[in-house]
Order: sequence, then structure tokens, then C-alpha cells
Amino acid sequence: MAQIELKHISVDFSGQDAVRDVSLDIEQGDILGVIGYSGAGKSTLVRTINLLQQPSKGTVKVNGQVLFANGQQQVSAKQLQASRRKIGMIFQNFNLLEEATVFENVAFALKHAGLPDDELEQRVNHLLELVDLQSKAEAYPVQLSGGQQQRVAIARALANKPDILLSDEATSALDPKTTKQILDLLYRLNKKLGLTIVLITHEMDAVKQIASKIAVMKNGRVIEQGPLLDVFLQPKQKLTQEFVGGALEVQEILEKYHFQNLAPQEQLVQLVYQITDVTQSVLADLDQAIGTKASILYGNVEQIGGQPVGTLAVLLPLTPEQEQTAKEFLASRHVLATKLDKEVLTDD
Repeated sequence: MAQIELKHISVDFSGQDAVRDVSLDIEQGDILGVIGYSGAGKSTLVRTINLLQQPSKGTVKVNGQVLFANGQQQVSAKQLQASRRKIGMIFQNFNLLEEATVFENVAFALKHAGLPDDELEQRVNHLLELVDLQSKAEAYPVQLSGGQQQRVAIARALANKPDILLSDEATSALDPKTTKQILDLLYRLNKKLGLTIVLITHEMDAVKQIASKIAVMKNGRVIEQGPLLDVFLQPKQKLTQEFVGGALEVQEILEKYHFQNLAPQEQLVQLVYQITDVTQSVLADLDQAIGTKASILYGNVEQIGGQPVGTLAVLLPLTPEQEQTAKEFLASRHVLATKLDKEVLTDD
């Protein structure tokens, strides 16, 4: 049984569907990356998990309890409050109390827990240790960096020992180095606490760094979902193809260096492949198979779902006959090839 079950969720705002008929099953311990451009409906969808946003249609079930179904809330206000305490949430804006210390900000989340003072102090200190902020307990938010403030927000979100953490663009306001540190922290918390994390973002790098599964949203719908590595290596939708392998980044780099004006038979092609599936001679073999010479313009290797995955951008002079041969060859080597005009070169 999934820990979070969203079935046929729709959210209507003044006659406009912000979310349209979305179904997701999220298992305990998953890190699900929900990715899409601004306005895709990501935040609206995820806020239905704790009913901060009530759906117009569909069923929300969390930890075995149906929270919403048949167009209405299925639990009492007290039961919903108890359910929400098991769902932590962090945002792009840290929402800290500026006139309270780090310790007091975290303790604020426990004000209704009824803990004795010594247990409260022990709990807050433990949370600060989890996020590596023991030395900042008496500091104020203004004295902290953006990354440190987000760590305080994470500690506060964990105060009531939730088993689910919703991260709504929590790294969007941070620089790349700090973003990586926060994502590393979330990954460690996932492993150490068995925490289920739903990561809402428009940045594929964030998803690639820590997610185990991915859901891609467009115009309120989930257009593709599955294990991260599977979706990364075999994306079915054009939007997903834009996100994986850094296609947009690669295209920007190549356009900057004036590769956008190509000869009639030249094609810019991005190759994405699992390192273990491809020998080092794949380009040489491709040249031999199609009787041409590929030029490497960009290359990168990164860890996706714990597996090394390579990305190459190559310039290929191809006749129509050579293109068909290239399709068959690359498919036989399990290489995803995408023209940088977003047209997929390899067959599905």
C-alpha cells in the first residue's frame, strides 16, 4: 500500500483547472521529484496531500487514512490536524520569526506538543544537530546565510517527527553550492529517518541529485512518471526530453557558440546513455555504420539514481538514408538521441 495515494485529483479555480485528473502513488521512503515549468500546477497538486488545498474532485489518502473523497473532507478538523502534524513542509521563503533565535524558531513548532521544558530543549537540540546548526542555537535569522535559514526551516518542519516532508521550491532562492548542500541534507534525512520526500521544483538538477522517482507536469496534468533512471533514459514526452540530459542548457551553449546556423544536412544531436550499456567506441562505430564523421561539441557524465549516465552533444552530417541507419544503430546501443530542435531521433 502506498503511503500517499492521489486518485484522479482535479483542482478548479474559477472555472480553470489548475490540476487535471492526476493520480500518483508515493511509497514510504520515496523521494519523488515533481517537475515542470511555472504554472504547471505542481504546488497546487502537492498542497492537496495535506488538504491545504482541497481538490474539486478525486481522493486523497495518506498513511492509510482517506482525507478527502466524493467532493468533501472525510475526517474531522481534529483528525486533519493530527494528520498534518505527520506532514512537514518547507518553502522557498523560509518564514522564520525574525525576532526569535534559531532555538526559539524550532521550539515554536512544538508549542502545542505539551513537552516538559527539559524534553523540549533536548528535542530542539537534537533537531539542530540533524541539520548541523548546533552552534547557531542562539543566533537570529538575520545573522544566518540563506542556506542556514533553510536548515532552520527544515529543523522546524521535522519538529513533530513527521514521516512525510513536502519541499515546495525550497532551494529556488539559493545559490548552486548552497542548493547542493540542502539537497544533500534532505537525502541524508531520507536515509536516516526513512522520511518520504515530495520535492517540487522546476530544476532538473535538483531532481537528478536526490530523487528516486519523478513526475513531470504540464498544464495541470502529469504527463510522465516513473523511476528516475527509467524516465531519464527513455523519456516519452517532448517536455521530459527538454529536462533530461540538460537539453536546454546544451542548446544555449551551442547557440552561444554559433552552432545554430547549420548546413542543410547537418544536425545537432544530444545522446544520453547509461555508461554501462555503451562502449567507448560508440561514436567511432556510428561513424563507420553511417559513413560520416561525428564532431563532439559537449560532453558530461553524472550520477542519476546512483548510476553513471553520459550526455554528449554531437554535430552529425546526415542524409535521409544515413539518418535512418543512425536511428537503428543508436537504438541497438540503448542510446537516447534527441535532435536539439526537440525532435526525437531514436525510435520509441
